Amino acid sequence: MSSRLTDGVRLGGVVAPSRVLFGPHETNLGRGREISDRHVAYYTARAAGGAGVIVTETASTHPSDWPYERAPLATECRTGWAAVADACRPHGAVVLAGLGHAGSQGSSAFSQCALWAPSRVPDVVSREMPMEMEQGEIDELVASFAEAAESAVRSGMHGVEVEAGQHALLRQFLSGLTNQRADGYGEDRTRLLHEVLVAVRGAIGDGVVGLRLACDELAPWAGITPDQATGIVEAVRDLVDYLVVVRGSAMTTSATRPDLHTEPGFNIELCHQIRDIAHPVPVVLQGSVVDPEQAQRALDDGVADLVEMTRAQIADPELVEFFRAGHPERVRPCVLCNQKCMVRDNRNPIVSCIGEPSSGHETDGRECESALQPASALTTRRRDVLVVGGGPAGLEAARVLAMHGHAVEIVEKTDRLGGAARWAAEVGGRARLRRLVDWLEAEVHRLGVRVTLGTEVTDVDAERDVLVAIGSVPGPRRYEIRGGTVVDVVDLLTGGAVPDGPLVVFDPVGDAVGVGVAELLAGQGRDTAIVTQDQVVGTQLALTGDLADANARLQRAGVRLAKRSLLREVHPDHVVLEDAFTAERRDLPCAALIHCGHRLPNPALPEWPRAGDCVAPRTIHEAILEGRRAAYEIAEPRLVGAGAR
Repeated sequence: MSSRLTDGVRLGGVVAPSRVLFGPHETNLGRGREISDRHVAYYTARAAGGAGVIVTETASTHPSDWPYERAPLATECRTGWAAVADACRPHGAVVLAGLGHAGSQGSSAFSQCALWAPSRVPDVVSREMPMEMEQGEIDELVASFAEAAESAVRSGMHGVEVEAGQHALLRQFLSGLTNQRADGYGEDRTRLLHEVLVAVRGAIGDGVVGLRLACDELAPWAGITPDQATGIVEAVRDLVDYLVVVRGSAMTTSATRPDLHTEPGFNIELCHQIRDIAHPVPVVLQGSVVDPEQAQRALDDGVADLVEMTRAQIADPELVEFFRAGHPERVRPCVLCNQKCMVRDNRNPIVSCIGEPSSGHETDGRECESALQPASALTTRRRDVLVVGGGPAGLEAARVLAMHGHAVEIVEKTDRLGGAARWAAEVGGRARLRRLVDWLEAEVHRLGVRVTLGTEVTDVDAERDVLVAIGSVPGPRRYEIRGGTVVDVVDLLTGGAVPDGPLVVFDPVGDAVGVGVAELLAGQGRDTAIVTQDQVVGTQLALTGDLADANARLQRAGVRLAKRSLLREVHPDHVVLEDAFTAERRDLPCAALIHCGHRLPNPALPEWPRAGDCVAPRTIHEAILEGRRAAYEIAEPRLVGAGAR
C-alpha cells in the first residue's frame, strides 16, 4: 500500500512529518561563509509550510574548498545551524546539514589555492588543472567530514546529507572520467566514499546520514552508469539512512537542474532502478518534480519513498500544507525557468522565484505572511481599487489587495488576462509559463476580483485608487527599412501572418525570446535564420543553464546562426548584415524579419501610479514584484519604505 505525500516517514531514528524534501542548493543568502539570519527565515518558511526534510545549503567541509563567494564553510556554520534547527523544530521538520567538497569543480579564485582532485584531469568547464590528492590530503578530507558532521549534530541538527552528486569531489573519485589513479582509491573507486561515510557514522552515531549520489553521469564511455551505480549503492547502503538519486557530472552541468525544456520527473526510471538495489534504505526521487500529483504518483508506483521538490517549494513554501488541506490548485506553480532560483554566477544574486519574489527575502517585508492564515485588511479602511491592465503586474496587485479584503476591479483592453506573459508562453519550449498566468487568473477570480475585458480605460472615478499596469509597446528599430516586411515578435506570437519564404529572427537581446521564436518557426518547417551581435546565440541563457542546450537545439532544427552580425538594412528579399568585428557587409535572404528587440513602456495614462512593463519592460519577475509592491503602497504606504517586497 502506497503512502500519501503528506504521511510521515522514518529516517533512522527520527520521523519526518511528510515525504517531501527541500534539498540543498545555492542561495547566496550567507554572510561571508556563515549560515545567516536570512537562511534561517528561508528554511523556516518551508518547515512551516510542511516540508518533511530540509537540507541546508551544502557547506564545504575543508577550507581547501571555496566554490563560490558565499559558499558556507562548515567550521563557520555552527551558530547558523543551531539557529535553523531551533527555528524549524516547532514545525516538526527533520533538519539536516548539507556537507560536501567541490573538488576540481570548485574555484581557486577565492581560496587562491590549487583545487583538490583524485587525478590531474582539468575541469571541462573552468579548464583549470587541479592537484592530485595524496594520502595526507585524503586523510584530512575524511576527518573534515567527520568533524563537520559532529559539529552539525551538536548544533541541534538531526544529522547530515553527504554530497556525492554532480558537483562533488566524492563523485569525482567514483568516476572513471576523473579518477585515473593507480593506487587503492583507483582500484576501488568506492573506497573514499566508504571511508567518509564510516567516519561520519562514527561521529554522529544515531544521527541521520543521507547520501546524494550521482547514479548516471550521462557519459557511458567512462563515467558512472546506472549499472555501476548499483554496485556503489550495494557498497554503502548499510551506512546511510536515505539515498537521493541524481544524475549528471561536470560534462553535463545542465542535466541535474535543467530548465523548462526538460519534462518534470526525468529521473523516475533511474530512481526506480536504484530503489530495488537500495532496499530497505528509503530512496528520494529528484528530478524537476514540481507538481504534487506527480510526486504522489511516484510514491504510488513504488518509484521512491520520498520526493525532493526544491524548486517547487521555492515557488510556494506552503506547497505541502495546501496539498494536505486538499487544495493542490492553490499551489503557486513552479515553471522551471531557472531565471531567479539559479544563482551561481558573477552577479551573486540572492535566490528567489519569478512568481514568488518574497522567496529568499523572507526577512525583508510583510508580504511573506502565510496565505493559509486568515487575511486581515492592510488598512482600517476598505479601499476600492481599479487596476488598469491584466498582465502579471496587474494580476498580482489585484490578488494581494483582494487577499487583504479590498474591493478590486481589473479592466483589461484585450479579450483575455495575462498580458505579455501569455505571448511569452507561445515562444518555443516555454509553454509552462502559462501555468503561472493561469494560477494568477484563478486566484483573482477565487478572491472575488471583478474582471472587465475588452474595455479601454480613459477616465476614472476620483473616489477610486488606481494602479496602471498596461505593459509595453514595440521599441526602436535601429536599422533602415528599405521595403520588405518587418513583424514585431508580439504580433507574430498573437497570430500575425508572415509571407512565404526565408525568415530572419533579429535578436539583439540574447534571451529566450529570439532563440525560442527561431525554434518555433523552424519547427513549423520554415527556412529560418537568427541574427545576433554576439559570438554565441542566446548569451543570456547562460544564467539559466540553457545556453549550450539551446544552441544544440537550434542547430538540430536547421536554424542558420548569423553570429557577431549587426543588422543594417531590410529589403524586400534580403537583409544586410555587418560583421561586428570587421565591418564587412553581406546579404542574407529574407522574406520577413521577425523583430525580437527591446520594448518601451506604454506611455498611456501617465497621471496614475504605475507598475511592471509600463515602468520599464523587463521579465515576469519584475512585473510581479512591482505589482505586489504597488498593492502595498496603495493599501499601506509606510510598508514599502520599511522594506516590503
